[in-house]
Amino acid sequence: MPDHDADRFTAIYDGCRQRVWAYVVSRAGRQVADEVVNEAFTVAWRKLDEVPEPPLPWLLAVARNILRDNIRAEARRASFAAELRSWTEPAEADIAEEVSERNALLNALATLPEDDRELLILSGWQGLTPAQAAAVVGCSPITLRVRLHRARRRLTQAASVSPPTEETADVRRVSTRVRIAVGKEAR
Repeated sequence: MPDHDADRFTAIYDGCRQRVWAYVVSRAGRQVADEVVNEAFTVAWRKLDEVPEPPLPWLLAVARNILRDNIRAEARRASFAAELRSWTEPAEADIAEEVSERNALLNALATLPEDDRELLILSGWQGLTPAQAAAVVGCSPITLRVRLHRARRRLTQAASVSPPTEETADVRRVSTRVRIAVGKEAR
């Protein structure tokens, strides 16, 4: 990297960081400002040759797009969570025991981090092979297998520690169903 690129980036960063940060705070609050500003300047670094003079409007547009992407991602997560909750509502045609087991499984699934849910859904419900699921999430098949193993373990733990209710009276039975549902006992 030529020194003039580093010097130019440093000048852009020093000259614009505070104003980009203030813009992001005014739109989204302090909680996300540092992350969005860092991401905006990462984009500026990667596309340094495309950064026009003056750079501030361009950087503000980048920050705005990042905020918009974050809002969309949050909306998708909220939509998925709402759909997941709707799955837990018992269907009239279901047998009561199956409904309670499904509810316990989905409730346990809902407590997991989004990355774990995605892996379990890709392999368990979508039926993807580890290689196919790895391509979806952007990691190697070996890494995916490790992450999937950990996600399955966390799901089993989440199902086991759920407080017993009228829907989850037999936690051990539900835990067994969870292990079967995520393929742990299929081997």
